Formats: sequence, C-alpha cells, structure tokens
Amino acid sequence: MFARMAAPRRLHERAYNHRQYHEQEHIMSFGDYEPFRVDAAGVDIVGMKGGDGPPLLLMHGHPQTHEIWHKCAGELAKHFTVIATDLRGYGASGKPASDAHHTPYSKRAMAADQVAVMRHFGFERFLVCAHDRGARVAHRMAMDFPDAVDRLMLLDIAPTLAMYEATDREFATAYFHWFFLIQPTPLPELLIGGNPDAYIDRVMGNRHAGLAPFAPHALQAYRDALASPGTIFAMCEDYRASASIDLAHDRADLERGLKVASPLRVLWGREGVIERCFDALEEWRRVARDVSGRALPCGHYIPEEQPEMLLAEMLAFFAADAP
Repeated sequence: MFARMAAPRRLHERAYNHRQYHEQEHIMSFGDYEPFRVDAAGVDIVGMKGGDGPPLLLMHGHPQTHEIWHKCAGELAKHFTVIATDLRGYGASGKPASDAHHTPYSKRAMAADQVAVMRHFGFERFLVCAHDRGARVAHRMAMDFPDAVDRLMLLDIAPTLAMYEATDREFATAYFHWFFLIQPTPLPELLIGGNPDAYIDRVMGNRHAGLAPFAPHALQAYRDALASPGTIFAMCEDYRASASIDLAHDRADLERGLKVASPLRVLWGREGVIERCFDALEEWRRVARDVSGRALPCGHYIPEEQPEMLLAEMLAFFAADAP
C-alpha cells in the first residue's frame, strides 16, 4: 500500500509472502480510510485518513505503526475525521539522517511533523490521542503548539523527565529497552538487526498480556516495519533524543513555569509499569493544568488490549456522540 525502500532479498521475500494477507486485513480494519503521504519540511509522513467530523490525530508507540489503531479505526471514523500516522522514523514514514545531538529525532521535530500533516489537511486545531512514544510527541506538541491542540489523551506514560529522574531497579528492569536503545550507535542497531522479529516478539510479548492482544496481521506489520532499512537506527535515535535533548526541553519548560494548557486525559494499564512505579495523575499535574484519568484493566497496549473501553473514553472525553 505504501512505497517501501529497497530491502535485502530475505526480508523482501518475507514481506511478499505476507503481503496479500496483510493488505486484506488492513483494508478490513481501516474500512474506507485512504492512505496518504505528506511532505513535512522534507520528511515524508505517511498514514491513513478516514471518517467525518472533528479532526482527531492518532499517534502510535514503540515498536509499532499506525496499525495499533486497527481495532478502533472503524468506530472512530463514525465520529471524527481520523488521521492515523506513522511517526518519523517508524513504519513507512521518513527516516532522516541524525546529528550529534539527535535533533532530527527530538520530540520537538516529531511534533512539528504531525502539526504539518494536520495543517496539510486544513486542520489548524484538533484533538489528539496518542500511545507510548506518540504520547511523548503529543506532550511536546501541546507545549510547542498550544493553539493547535484542543484536547489531549495520553495512553500509558508518565512525563519523560519524571520517569528518568525516578529510575530505580524495578523501572530499569521493566523498561530495559530505554537504556539499551540509547547506547551509542551501532551497538543496539547491530544486536537488534541480527533478529528484528525476536526483538518485536520479546519486547512486546514480555508485557502483561503476552502476544495474545495482537492480531496476526498487526504483529506482522510491526515485524516488517522494523526490518525495513533505516528503521532500527531511527528508533534508537528516538530514544537517544528522549534521554538528552528532550530532557533539556522539558527542564526548560519547568524553569519557565510552562504547563500543558489543553484539557488532558491520562489512561494507563492497571497491570503495567506506570501503575507499579508512578503516581501518573500526580506526575501529570506537575506539568499540566487540567488533568484527569484512571487505570484500565489491561497492560501497556491499551488500543489493542481494551479497544472498547478506550473508545468509550475517547467519545466521552472528546465530546463526540455516543455510539
């Protein structure tokens, strides 16, 4: 459906073997959505657009793509104009070269991409729901583009700065990948590149629900995306930026007394790390003015573990008509 960069023969053959099944499932889950590719200041951002109503931007987490929303896409399209993207560095979106400060993969740069996409479609102000890494992009977006974000829902994260500053053995063990991926290139790239499928299956499968929540076509989409050229490096750069330049941006906001102004709804998994290691509402109230939220009976991957509960939360918070 999306143009891909050339891949080694083994990976190309694997993608070919799954292509027909994956495309059929993708069409079913995203219904009448249409694919798009938008040039955001030189970086292509791809995704799916569908539905009608208030504009809603959906952003995924690590190590996934827009496919994470496949269980919610059909219902959301009945209430919103949905824009579901692949973040810079992930899926079929662009994977630019980086620099010594990881600036191209800062959440500031990634947030600007997403705002450019929404403006491309004529949306100056919009709703946002984002998971994991996408939620960190959304947090920065709400700080840098306060006039663009109407209401904000963040899934299963605490603020990045709070999480790094509170690191202890339990958190570091559960989120080992935070500290593995930030190692200087090319160490993590070489190790993950040796068996990218194993990385997907182990990192995602070692959470509360194992691999059970993931539809076969979605799991294959995540595997294929990570195996595409440039993705592993870009993913590592995302994490390297979060441990460096992103923290500088967050500290600067705190020093200036700036907070997220948009109404913020925070949801997290009762069986996950956020519940065990952080007081999510307290941490978000340190950096945002209007915060509500609760734990849901699931683990980390809320859109795939509890899609119906998430849909109810989204429709209520974004003031859409009930289904």
